Amino acid sequence: MKINNRRYTGSKYKLMPWIKKMIVENCDCHESLFDVFGGTGVVSASLLDITKSTVINDFLFSNQIIYKAFFTQKKIDNKKMNEYSRKYEEINKKELKDNYVSINYGDKYFKNEDAKLIGYIREDILKDLKKKKITEHEYDVLLASLLYSLDRCANTVGHYEAFIKGKAIRTEFKFDLIEPIITTNKVKIFREDSNMLAKKICADVAFIDPPYNSRQYSRFYHLLETITKWDKPELYGVAMKPPEENMSSYCRNSAPEAFADLIKNINAKYIVVTYNNTYDSKSSSSRNKISLEEIKNILEGKGTTKVFKKSYHRFNAGKTDAVDHKEMLFITKVNQ
Repeated sequence: MKINNRRYTGSKYKLMPWIKKMIVENCDCHESLFDVFGGTGVVSASLLDITKSTVINDFLFSNQIIYKAFFTQKKIDNKKMNEYSRKYEEINKKELKDNYVSINYGDKYFKNEDAKLIGYIREDILKDLKKKKITEHEYDVLLASLLYSLDRCANTVGHYEAFIKGKAIRTEFKFDLIEPIITTNKVKIFREDSNMLAKKICADVAFIDPPYNSRQYSRFYHLLETITKWDKPELYGVAMKPPEENMSSYCRNSAPEAFADLIKNINAKYIVVTYNNTYDSKSSSSRNKISLEEIKNILEGKGTTKVFKKSYHRFNAGKTDAVDHKEMLFITKVNQ
C-alpha cells in the first residue's frame, strides 16, 4: 500500500497535481518545505521530487508513525516483513482469544473475529520489538501496515466519529504491507503544536492546510490513535471513544487568532495555504471557523498574496451538500 491508500477527511491527494503546478509556477525557490499540518503526508510525498529537504509535522500519534514508516530511510529486512505478512494471513481467527480490540470494537467497527486478529497483531509486533526480533523502523512499518489494513475494512464512512449500524459488516480484514518511500530528500518528522514549531523552522515554502471546522481530528481518528498508542484507555459512549485529549484550537472559535499567530511566526519565503468554501455549510460542524476574508487579510499582512481556485468534488462522509465546491489556494510571497 502507498501513502495515499487511506481514507482521510481533507486529503489533498487528488488535488496535488494542481497544487504542485501552482507552487512551481509561483514560487521562485522551493528546495525546502515545511508541511505544517501534515495530515496524510501526501503533500510532502508528492513534492519530494521538487524539494531537497522536508519538515513534516502533525499532532496525531498515528500520523507520526505513518510518516516514520514511509519516510525514514533505514534498511528493513523485506524477507522478514513478508514472513510477518504470511504469518498473519495464515492465523485461524476463530482460535484467537478476546482482546482489547475485540472487546471494545468487535461487531462495531470490525467483525468480531477480525477485531481479535487486529488486537493479536498489535500485541505481537510490540512483543517482538521488546524481544528485539525487529528493529524500531521495522516496528513502525508493521504498525503503519496494520493501521492502513484495518482502515480499509473499518465499518465506517471514512472516519471514526461513528460506525455504521443496522447492516451486516461485509468487508474482512486482510493484513497488507505498506511500501516505504525511497528518496534522497532529507525528511524531518515532528509531532508538535504547529504554532510553537513554526518559531523554530526556516524553509523556502511553508505549506499550510489546517483544520477549519469544529471536527477535531483526534476525535475523528480516535481508534487509530488508540491502536497506535496502545495504552488501552477506558472507552466511552456508543462510538467507543477515549477521554478527550490533543484538541486543536483551529477547531474552535479561536481559530482566526491561532492562524494569525501562526502566520506571524512563519519563517518562509513563500506561504501556501489551502482553503475550501464550506463556510456556508448547512452543517454546523462542517462550517469553517475561519472565513475566507480573514484568511486573505491575515496573509496580505505578511506579503503579496495571489488566490487560485479549482472546482473540486471533495470527500463528504456526511449529509452536507457540496454543490459548486471550490478549493482555494493562497500563495503569499513574504515581505523580506
